[in-house]
Amino acid sequence: MTRARAARGRWIENWDPEDEKRWERGGRLVARRNLALSVASEHIGFSVWSMWSVLVLFMSPRIGLDFAPDEKFLMVVVPTLSGALLRLPYSRAVTRFGGRNWTVFASLVLLVPAGLTTYFVQRPGTPLWVFLLTGALAGAGGGNFASSMTNITAFYPQRHQGWALGLNAGGGNLGVAAVQLLGLLVISVFGDTHPAYVAACYLPLIAVVSLLAALRMDNVTVIRTERGAQREAAADPHTWWISLLYIGTFGSFIGFGFAFGLVLQSQFGSTPFEAASFTFLGPLLGSVARPLGGRIADRFGGARVTLWAFAGMAAGIGVLLVATRNGSFALFVSGFTALFVMSGVGNGSTYKMIPAVFARQAEVAVTSGHDAAAAFARSRRLSGAVIGIAGALGALGGVAINLAFRSSYGELGTGEPAFFAFLAFYALCAVLIRVVYLRGERAAGAPSGSVRERSSHVR
Repeated sequence: MTRARAARGRWIENWDPEDEKRWERGGRLVARRNLALSVASEHIGFSVWSMWSVLVLFMSPRIGLDFAPDEKFLMVVVPTLSGALLRLPYSRAVTRFGGRNWTVFASLVLLVPAGLTTYFVQRPGTPLWVFLLTGALAGAGGGNFASSMTNITAFYPQRHQGWALGLNAGGGNLGVAAVQLLGLLVISVFGDTHPAYVAACYLPLIAVVSLLAALRMDNVTVIRTERGAQREAAADPHTWWISLLYIGTFGSFIGFGFAFGLVLQSQFGSTPFEAASFTFLGPLLGSVARPLGGRIADRFGGARVTLWAFAGMAAGIGVLLVATRNGSFALFVSGFTALFVMSGVGNGSTYKMIPAVFARQAEVAVTSGHDAAAAFARSRRLSGAVIGIAGALGALGGVAINLAFRSSYGELGTGEPAFFAFLAFYALCAVLIRVVYLRGERAAGAPSGSVRERSSHVR
């Protein structure tokens, strides 16, 4: 490969991760270095994005921040929404400015919401709108996911993308558990009257990650020139089917991650310490499960594993309904933990479906007489675009979950109506997988052409 210095940073030219010799000669090391720094940046982004799921546990009359439960749910809805809306432009930005350049910017900009949060949570009487605005700015951390995932697809051959994307996203998702563990640490050591300590811890971490990204990451020309890919992807129905599935998997993970502490307080009257003692467990296990879901999908197929994940999530909802009616705190936490684990598996397997679907389309085009290079270039282009679209829409699922909880607990004082709504949506997603992605497999006695992972072996 050749390297060139451009005005906006270091670029790797003529990069083709499917070139086996180049991959073994040095491409693997380049990919791993960029993946490690991408995970670090995305991890910090997720922590800043989900910080409000912890901060609301601190807010009480004792520190001059007395907000009603529905106002606290609104505080976690706003960053979820802004993070979802930023994902689409973030995924486009990385194709325009380069993975290294955009990672540096996207990391540095997190100093703004982290700094504002540190200041305002120490000011008694701060009005709700200030926290909503600050939370909206924290959504920039959620946008990091889309640019990071789009960037990483350019470094890995398709046969390794399930694991690489799962590891990248799983490491980022761990940011949700990390900030909640930090909140627990602060409450344990200093009590529940110092929320500023949580936000202030991330200021030096943001600076360090930004510096490392500037020094060690690379830009790749193969994703720099992809124009109009999102419009092209929007015309393909698989974009919307996969996005719907991702609403169910990632939307559940991020929605439950933001709401879990408030749900425990609303359902069982838990103290901040009691809530923080359990909120980290589910996101932690779900984050670890994400790369596992990608690895299992590499072997058994993304659609099949995603169907298993939705079945497990439905079972988790069943446990929550039983726990709610019996007032069992332990069973309730167990049900939520199962939901996080299965949604993590589903996150990894759903993302594995994206490159597999479009690689299979490329195979069909080649066997029909179209140029192979053009067909697989289109496959890679659309995969990156759909990652951005699905990531944005998936995060909107988190908004819906928090709005459902806000309405359910605010009007009825119980989460049962919300749980039944989630169960119905999971059933819809399971039907979609069977009809669109697995029906052909049953008819042919082999993996469905639209999602078959044998495409991962095509060079």
